[in-house]
Amino acid sequence: MQCGKPLRCKEQEYCYDCMRVHHWYDQGCALWLHREPVSTSIYQFKYHNQRVYGEFYAEELARVYGHMIRGWGPDLIMPVPLHKKRRRKRGYNQAGVLGRRLGRLLGIRVDDKSLLRRVYTDPQKKLGRLERKKNLRNAFALKESFKPVPVVLLVDDIYTTGNTIDTVSEVLKKKGVEKVYFLTISIGQGY
Repeated sequence: MQCGKPLRCKEQEYCYDCMRVHHWYDQGCALWLHREPVSTSIYQFKYHNQRVYGEFYAEELARVYGHMIRGWGPDLIMPVPLHKKRRRKRGYNQAGVLGRRLGRLLGIRVDDKSLLRRVYTDPQKKLGRLERKKNLRNAFALKESFKPVPVVLLVDDIYTTGNTIDTVSEVLKKKGVEKVYFLTISIGQGY
């Protein structure tokens, strides 16, 4: 009901994580579980300049979740940013590729300039849950020129523990955004 992770039994509404952790975002979902062949595909998208994969992922997100996205009624899409140092090294932000295409497909404005990753952090994939949370402390900020809208849709590639989406959601809500939803390509296995 909140993060979209699969559950072990259909009587549950929330995964183990969502039952015991306060999330700043309101709801979200992903296309697939983060396992083969999806994990390899995302790796190619992120680290081997396979931007065309992002076009496909965005089309699938629009096809599968278009009705849900329209129900959420986002005023804008915000891709989760990379730190400028990491973006320079990679050459592009994979979430930006995904978000811009999704915005074009659904006719939703995309803001990929207002949200900043101001702290260069260790890659999250190498860290445990608590380390991830600590790693992201004060990592994101909004430009002073950002004007809050009622509903934001965040877009990123992978949801593992939710710390990145939560951290960004907190920044947005403290600035005046009322609802924050998210979409990712893949999500962890759940509990």
